[in-house]
Amino acid sequence: MALTGHGSGPALGPPSGLVSSLQEVAASIADRSAILGRPVVLDPLGVLTERAAIAGIRRRGRTSCGGAARLLPTVDGWLAVSLTRPEDIELVPAWIGSLSVARHVADDEPPWDALSAAVAEDTTGDVLAAGALLGLPVAALGEAAAPAVITVQHGPGAGFSDLSGVRVVDVSALWAGPLCGSVLADAGATVVKVESSTRPDGARDGAPRFFDLLNAGKRSVALDLGTDQGRVALRHLINESDVVIEASRPRALEQLGVCAHEVLRSERPSVWLSITGHGRGGPGRGRVGFGDDAAVAGGLVSHAHDGPVFCADAVADPCTGLVAASAVLDALGGDGSVLLDVAMARVAASLAGSTLPAVDAEPTAPVARRDRGRASSLGEHTDEVLGENGFSGEEVAALRAEAIVGG
Repeated sequence: MALTGHGSGPALGPPSGLVSSLQEVAASIADRSAILGRPVVLDPLGVLTERAAIAGIRRRGRTSCGGAARLLPTVDGWLAVSLTRPEDIELVPAWIGSLSVARHVADDEPPWDALSAAVAEDTTGDVLAAGALLGLPVAALGEAAAPAVITVQHGPGAGFSDLSGVRVVDVSALWAGPLCGSVLADAGATVVKVESSTRPDGARDGAPRFFDLLNAGKRSVALDLGTDQGRVALRHLINESDVVIEASRPRALEQLGVCAHEVLRSERPSVWLSITGHGRGGPGRGRVGFGDDAAVAGGLVSHAHDGPVFCADAVADPCTGLVAASAVLDALGGDGSVLLDVAMARVAASLAGSTLPAVDAEPTAPVARRDRGRASSLGEHTDEVLGENGFSGEEVAALRAEAIVGG
């Protein structure tokens, strides 16, 4: 509630599906982790709000808590747009110019002002199609539908009774994937966080305490994925793992020579978790999505007197991390190798509902979990992890000499 509603108005209640569903997910994580290893007990609503607690951000209505996304009215509906990356802002004039009611953007016109005026004169479908074609994180309110997780069975395989021997390669970044990896690490799995040495996890540039919460307890490997040798090393680590966590559009990994379906035809890994904005297949396969716009796509918003507002802080991100962790734990306890297709927009749709009444005029301020320790520095364990996975000392030295590994 503290993160939902107009900044100058009262706090709003949550969507009706959010609280009870997340409590069920947290209970599933606790039960399954206790069976497979160490019990992981989480307050799911606390997990949703901890970034805001650390960063000191609050509700802003139709501007996201973090400030990078907006809810904008169109002729016939609502759109969420995230201008998170510099290239997104640079594409705004081209986007506006491609709309059916095209208008010129002056050099000194703020991008949000220009965009708000443009989309207000066009239909949701046309604006969405034009933005998605440019690779922008844009979504129409309520466009996505459940289920949150689509499980694709790939073949036979033995389940796990104990996480202590489970090896996880986490090649995800930002929030949802790393949160899932942190749950698995807390439950007893060995989690290796693999990053590009030239483009590491962008969350490293954010609040250090938040990065530590998501990544403490993981070993860190850095590889230059722009080289053949770095890509070979990545594929080798994946092939020697039991679980892969990734949060990229399918073509991004395919460009590195990694295809989930082909990998799962081998003996390992047993579980491939794919987190995307809008799903691995269909028209959403190539779309970009972040936590705020993906939440709107699933209809996970609250409603003020004058229309929809963002619910909490990038809420689809932590919700997806928790749902994904529950799905991975279930898959590890079952038989066979599986691909878990988890789309943030579909997760949001599974949690959406009508806005519940506010229960307290003065909601509790967000609070972060207690510190979990320090996250590893970039590439801190590269040499030893590669050595454990069959790379000779000479091979690691050669990789280092060519600046392919970090650490």
